Amino acid sequence: MEGVGREHDSSVALPVEDFGAAKDTTSVSTKPTRRYPLASWVAILALATLVGVYIFSLSLKQNGMLFGLRQTNMIEKEREQPCHHPGIPETEIPLVHFPTPNTYSRKECACTPVRFFAILSMQRSGSGWFETLLNSHENISSNGEIFSVKDRRSNVTAITQTLDKLYNLDWVSSAAKNECTAAVGLKWMLNQGLMKHHQEIAEYFNRRGVSLIFLLRRNLLQRYVSILANDYDRNTKQLNGTHKAHVHHRGQADVLAQYKPTIDTKSLIAELKRSDKLAADGLVSFKKIRSIVLYYEDVVSNRTKLTDVLDFLKLPKMKLSSRHVQIHTKRLRDHIDNWTDVSNTLNGTQYESFLNGRR
Repeated sequence: MEGVGREHDSSVALPVEDFGAAKDTTSVSTKPTRRYPLASWVAILALATLVGVYIFSLSLKQNGMLFGLRQTNMIEKEREQPCHHPGIPETEIPLVHFPTPNTYSRKECACTPVRFFAILSMQRSGSGWFETLLNSHENISSNGEIFSVKDRRSNVTAITQTLDKLYNLDWVSSAAKNECTAAVGLKWMLNQGLMKHHQEIAEYFNRRGVSLIFLLRRNLLQRYVSILANDYDRNTKQLNGTHKAHVHHRGQADVLAQYKPTIDTKSLIAELKRSDKLAADGLVSFKKIRSIVLYYEDVVSNRTKLTDVLDFLKLPKMKLSSRHVQIHTKRLRDHIDNWTDVSNTLNGTQYESFLNGRR
């Protein structure tokens, strides 16, 4: 019986231990804190993946539509320019353009060929007067000295963006024409970023088919007198407290001409050499660009030079006019206070001929 009792006791104890182990195992395996977060994260990850795939597919579809629209717009622009001019020589085709402005519709002018130009000059060389002559032509729009603003010439990117806007006829200025514009350009001084970035700008001129009009001054001494007189008026504002670089009345010109600068003869030759070199460097830097070279003195004395410019731009002949009145009209000796000193300084030098200049 004792054996039976021991067997019974052991048989009873074992199930208790197994039950306890089973209970512990069950309690561990069914504990929700270990399985529930994992399942949640898997579900969230799957949902996020599905949303991402959906958004990506929408993006691809939208980009494809935008690309298609761009292609359509390009094709439409090409179709909008079925302009063919059999009379234009093949060599001239790179110089002829059909801009599509963003600011207005050209409509009846859409097939009017437009030529791009730039007037390259130096301060007080007659470029302001010359530009007003060009702008009196009903088909020419020259938009002034736009690179006098430093931000527009701060770097090559700013320069090319400004030029692109100008040559696309999106530059709004008083030079805008009621008639169809057939030549559009600007006035650009050599010291306004032009020489600093001359290589990149020359490449741009070549690529866009821009023609250059050099307007220089032979008598650099007269130019220097004009610079000094203009600087004096900028500070003193002789005309009713207003500075005027150009005038439209003889009386105003006579007031400005009364000032006779005293020239520093110690630095005079160096100043003339600097101006001479700047002009020469400009001609060399852009020698591969289609260009015409004019001198202020020649245009003043021979107005047929303007006809040469119109021929250069392939524009119809017209009489050109300007309201500008010349300021310094007397002998050069009458516009310099220390004429004797200046004369003694330049006699025997390469600039001696400047002393005989009247204009």
